[in-house]
Amino acid sequence: QSSRWCTFLPLLILPALFSLFQLLGDDKIILHSYKIQSTITSRMANTMVQTKVENRAKNSQNLVFDVQVPKGAFIHNFTMNINGITFTSSIKEKSAARSQYAKARAKGKAAAILRSNAFDMENFKAELNVPSGTKVQFEIHYQEAIRRKLSTYEHIIPMQPGRLAKHLEVNVHIIEPQGISFVHVPNILGEQFTDAATVNKGEKKAHVSFKPSLAQQRKCSNCTTTALEGNLVVTYDVNRDMKAGELEIFNGYFVHYFAPDDLAPLPKNILFVIDVSGSMWGIKMKQTVEAMKTILGDLRSDDQFSILDFNHNVRCWRDSLVQASKIQTEAAKKYVEGIHPNGGTNINDALLRAMFILNEANALGMLDPNSVSMIILVSDGDPTVGELKLPTIQKNVKKHNRDDISLFCLGIGFDVDYDFLKRLATENNGAAQRIFGNQETSSQMKKFYNQVSTPLLKKLDFNYPEGLVSDVTQSTFQHYFGGSEIVVSGKVDTENVQHLQSVVTATASNTQLILETLADVEGLDEFLYKDKHADPKFTEKLWAYLTVNQLMAERNVAPSAAMKRNITKAILQMSLDHHIVTPYTAMLIENPDGDELMLADSPQDRKRACCPGDLLPVLVQITLPTMVTPTMHSLSFSFPVDNDPHFIITLPRQQKNICFNIDSQPGAILNLISDVESRITINGKLIGAKRFLHNKLNTYFGKIGFNFEAKGLKVEVSPEAITLKDGSSTTSLSWSETGSFIRRRLLVSVKKESNVTLTVDGDLTFMVLLHRVWKKHPVNVDFLGIYIPPANNFSSTVHGLIGQFMQEPDVVIYNERPGQDPGKSDATMEVKGHKLTVTRGLQKDYRLDRVFGTNVQCWFVHNNGKGFLDGHYRDYLVPNLYSYLKHI
Repeated sequence: QSSRWCTFLPLLILPALFSLFQLLGDDKIILHSYKIQSTITSRMANTMVQTKVENRAKNSQNLVFDVQVPKGAFIHNFTMNINGITFTSSIKEKSAARSQYAKARAKGKAAAILRSNAFDMENFKAELNVPSGTKVQFEIHYQEAIRRKLSTYEHIIPMQPGRLAKHLEVNVHIIEPQGISFVHVPNILGEQFTDAATVNKGEKKAHVSFKPSLAQQRKCSNCTTTALEGNLVVTYDVNRDMKAGELEIFNGYFVHYFAPDDLAPLPKNILFVIDVSGSMWGIKMKQTVEAMKTILGDLRSDDQFSILDFNHNVRCWRDSLVQASKIQTEAAKKYVEGIHPNGGTNINDALLRAMFILNEANALGMLDPNSVSMIILVSDGDPTVGELKLPTIQKNVKKHNRDDISLFCLGIGFDVDYDFLKRLATENNGAAQRIFGNQETSSQMKKFYNQVSTPLLKKLDFNYPEGLVSDVTQSTFQHYFGGSEIVVSGKVDTENVQHLQSVVTATASNTQLILETLADVEGLDEFLYKDKHADPKFTEKLWAYLTVNQLMAERNVAPSAAMKRNITKAILQMSLDHHIVTPYTAMLIENPDGDELMLADSPQDRKRACCPGDLLPVLVQITLPTMVTPTMHSLSFSFPVDNDPHFIITLPRQQKNICFNIDSQPGAILNLISDVESRITINGKLIGAKRFLHNKLNTYFGKIGFNFEAKGLKVEVSPEAITLKDGSSTTSLSWSETGSFIRRRLLVSVKKESNVTLTVDGDLTFMVLLHRVWKKHPVNVDFLGIYIPPANNFSSTVHGLIGQFMQEPDVVIYNERPGQDPGKSDATMEVKGHKLTVTRGLQKDYRLDRVFGTNVQCWFVHNNGKGFLDGHYRDYLVPNLYSYLKHI
């Protein structure tokens, strides 16, 4: 499989995923229409998202068009029509685009910038301040190849219009020359949308239409809010009559689809290498064990396997491979049930031990010559014990992989360096996938395993006549797994050839295969030219898509800077030739007269990411992957303060979490951030529970105050409302509806009954979570939690209960020993010249699950953080919600 050029997630073969624009204003913003059209021609999908909006309010309103596309999809066009004036886009090399934009900006033109902060998606975002009476139409186009998984192509379209649309329509046209075997649209949006989707399927064409009426969109018969929130899913597959695959030729390019299913599986030699370090404690380990029990039960009797689990040491369930009999798999299940996570992470020794076992088994003649050897690594973090240098680990693993062993890496959660795991897998005939560490971990792991559990062929080689084809994409593959599909593409000399032949050689169970196919160069012309929905450039687009992804994968593992430069040049040229946005290009957006110019680009200086502009479009963003992935994603890489209240201090450099509580009185105001130089302060006011629990009065944050003094803005968040104070004027939003407002590049966005985010200058984001209890709860009250990023936007003098840890202190923890609380160990911690007794425990991060929370393992500092904090916690009490902290 080709590696995507995104850096945060594994290969996601999904069609258009997007969330509709946010409308920042009152009900006078009218959503006239919301249209999505996807046309799939031989697995190449072109998607268009179009919205038409009108501001009928008396005043100007802020409006954000926010489209999410799959990582790896290529954006190739964006237009805005504002009261009849159309802004169009062009793709330029970055330095050329920046130069052209700089000249326009010097004349006072509008500003725009690109971001790279999404975890699982790229966000194209356009924000406008829309005057009264203005009509705006947005339209974005992007393309991607849809990959086959588990014998199905799946097109997933999240439907989140945010409000009622007068006209809402989704059309998916499928054109498959091979013939369509089935099309299915499962109804997962709700019973009221049962009749909204229709499917018309022919032999080689299909049309899916989704047109909910205004009445169907309403949450209730007289509601003004929309009930439409979820995924529209279209699944299908094609007919497969030939083992050698389908060879399609059109407009000077060929595409070879190869997906035989009627073959006997090859036996597997499989080693499961499981991280059991302390960070896997809790739901990650529980879900991993659940998945492993199912996977072990699915092994075939002719498979051989074993299990390695590792923390700072490496343990083997069996020192050599054993047959996957019922007795052995049941014994293995009992073994994994008994795993108790603790200690560090020694990835290097674990993988080298796995390689040794497979290499030794092969050398001793214990492996079937036609079998497939593979390692599945499950880990949630970076190495902390043994070899710590990631490039050295890569070299060690590659060096010891003597027998074409395939390494598949599953990275659990947000702390894992997924880019490292992807490089490991790519260099060793495998693939990587990120697994979210939540209640769905088990099903995600099982789904991934199912994709690689049935090897049907190995050592595949796709051959085409020399001189007749050129620029062929990857044509040799280590494995072919049942339910998947291999795709090879290239250019064809259609002027001098009438037919194209392909020969595929591969090793199957007990035999060597030679598969031939022959295709007429003009065989598809009549069919495709007659269909108005067929994309006449689908072969060229698919070739470009595969080529760019392949080049990105090669660049990721290039051994020298010179090779990387050459590959980068090739990617850039492909981007310009095929009008697609990649990490090396930028998008210029301008009006017909060329006197208003905007730039969509990645920021060179994150502290100065954007510049103010006075023209109508004030922000355009495209989210693309960066070339360097942080070792910890920003979602985990933060300082949560939640519950009653618990503080979690993440120390990313040292891979530790330190926790403490603050026990004070209702009405007390705690300073969290105090930065006199940056003129930002954040405080939280405590409220008490309704009753005493166990002779203790629990306190929670009832108000959070943000003071952005340099902007002259203050924001108060309470369970009742969100209020922005701008001098003498006040603007409020209720928790009962999703909405936003923006002042002086401070964007305040409310997600209904869930959270509010404050984004400063498009760069620094704070999140406040709302915790509701049921009415007349005898004990608990509604309260708030706050999540603060460890940003470098603050000055070096920033302080406060959280602010003091923006500069990471050195912490040493040793002498771990049984604690007073059964199941919780104690240890000695040295920090800031103090020796403290700390206890291993769990705190909750509620961003992913606001009800149950996600467990965060940490070392707990007793006595209100005494010794870990500078001074006493009472030193952080301030007189009002917007006060700065006095010097400690």
